[in-house]
Amino acid sequence: MTTDQIILFSLFGAVFVFLLWGRFRYDLVAFSALLIGVVAGVIPTKEAFSGFGHPATLVVALVLVVSAGLVRSGAVFLITRTLVDASRSLGGHIALMGAIGGVLSGFMNNVAALALLMPVDIQTARKAKRPVGLSLMPLSFATILGGMITLIGTPPNIIIATIREDSLGEPFAMFDFAPVGLVAALAGLLFVALIGWRLIPQPKGNAASDPMADIAQYIAELTVPEGSKLIGQRLSELYETADKNDVAILGLVRGGKRRYGTAGSTKLEADDALVLEAAPDALDEFRAALSLDFADAKRQEALRADGEGLSVIEVVVTEESRIAGKTAMAIGLGWRRRTVLMGIARQGRKIKSQIRKTEVRAGDILLLLVPSEQSNEVVDWLGCLPLAERGLAVTEEKKVWLAIGLFAAAVAAASFGLVYLPVALGLVVVGFVLFKILPISEIYNHISWPVVVLLGSMIPLGAALETSGGTELIAGWLIGLTAGMAPWAILTILMIVTMTLSDVLNNTATTIVAAPIAIQMATTLGVSPDPFLMAVAVAASCAFLTPIGHKNNTLILGPGGYSFGDYWRMGLPLEIIIVVVSIPAILVFWPL
Repeated sequence: MTTDQIILFSLFGAVFVFLLWGRFRYDLVAFSALLIGVVAGVIPTKEAFSGFGHPATLVVALVLVVSAGLVRSGAVFLITRTLVDASRSLGGHIALMGAIGGVLSGFMNNVAALALLMPVDIQTARKAKRPVGLSLMPLSFATILGGMITLIGTPPNIIIATIREDSLGEPFAMFDFAPVGLVAALAGLLFVALIGWRLIPQPKGNAASDPMADIAQYIAELTVPEGSKLIGQRLSELYETADKNDVAILGLVRGGKRRYGTAGSTKLEADDALVLEAAPDALDEFRAALSLDFADAKRQEALRADGEGLSVIEVVVTEESRIAGKTAMAIGLGWRRRTVLMGIARQGRKIKSQIRKTEVRAGDILLLLVPSEQSNEVVDWLGCLPLAERGLAVTEEKKVWLAIGLFAAAVAAASFGLVYLPVALGLVVVGFVLFKILPISEIYNHISWPVVVLLGSMIPLGAALETSGGTELIAGWLIGLTAGMAPWAILTILMIVTMTLSDVLNNTATTIVAAPIAIQMATTLGVSPDPFLMAVAVAASCAFLTPIGHKNNTLILGPGGYSFGDYWRMGLPLEIIIVVVSIPAILVFWPL
């Protein structure tokens, strides 16, 4: 091996190790590797940031914005509200939601498709009084499967199309993935709807239970007695003591009038009542520390979490959420957004003590007490997904069909080669803004910037590995391993290796490494590279064994009450089915 190859293999090895470790976020890991590669001289300085302007990066970003516009117009909930019925049997519900999720994820990013349908599934489970864990995993898997059908359904397809353009001079078209992807998706959806959901372990907790069931006891009132040293102090001066005792100050009651959130600058007077949220023991410690009195029973009865001016909402944390990896105190949730973290649900287990000092993880469900008029703003600021409809999805009916029409026209134009796909999607975004379907102020909020950084960083690294001959070395090793085997056996091994990597690594990173290797293998064997690229496309998308292989699996971890080991029970047979049906389909539609 050359020096450049050794450095690049070391960098990729380090990236894989850090991604598996999970201590640092994937975008930081990839960007650090890119900079090290530039400093080490294996990536030309002028090519260092070429990945950020790469078509694959632009398409992924634009698809997310287009998806947001379709949601904002009400196009998605127009479908789900019409078709979803809580009285339907579990099997029928899973089949219908899986079909809707599969179709939607074919034409929008599959992570966005799950984000849209997950609240619908959770609300349906609550109405039906069944654990949502029985239906969320099938829905997640269905949206992953549906993304394989079109070019824009999943990032691996976008990356493979652009790598094909770079290597062979022409990208895959919008529906080139459809023949193989549709066969694999239909087989997978049938398994999930008929058999797969029966393999899911009974959830440890009922994730569909009422979030308000045991919250009221944590809302209390303490009054300022005559002669208290607190008289004359501002309410905000008590925040530090409250934080030390794990107590949240929600507001102030004076003369029977409640002042939620805006009372921080108010000077305390005798008989003022502090509105607090705390566990009983923490509340008593806080009362003793400041020599406060208990409120009378009538006031206590009048003070409820769902009282006037406040709302309780549930949100699920994503990897990109502002609070992921941090505490509520660290991001200033209380003083910045006048919002109180009431509880954390993690894999079916509820956390209620020291919650504002507990580090929040991706997949957690947060129970938030927010000012009613600011609930949407708080959710957007946190970057979390709401687990209930927020009233944003419905606008005028004419805008629903206008949004669908603009998107359909762009897909048709790109499919027939009339307009370059990134340009077509960019025109849709411009149309959404001009017709006021999506406010221009919200556009950048819907782009998953960590994914953009990951792509922008990994693409130059992948190109350097190919230029240095690194992909040729790996391809040669795989060909040596499969020497004398039939073509279908070689494709099968390539799929299994790629699928295994995708189960434990980010599927985007897996694709960037595996696609050039697939082209090199085909070149060495003297056959068409297209079937090899299709094998990588299907395998990279199908990460069903763990909650870390695909973002959709991470999103359902907390709401579904799953553990790490629950995924393989339905995921392993599903991956086997995908391999079994995909290989013949590839050989038929993309012959060697």
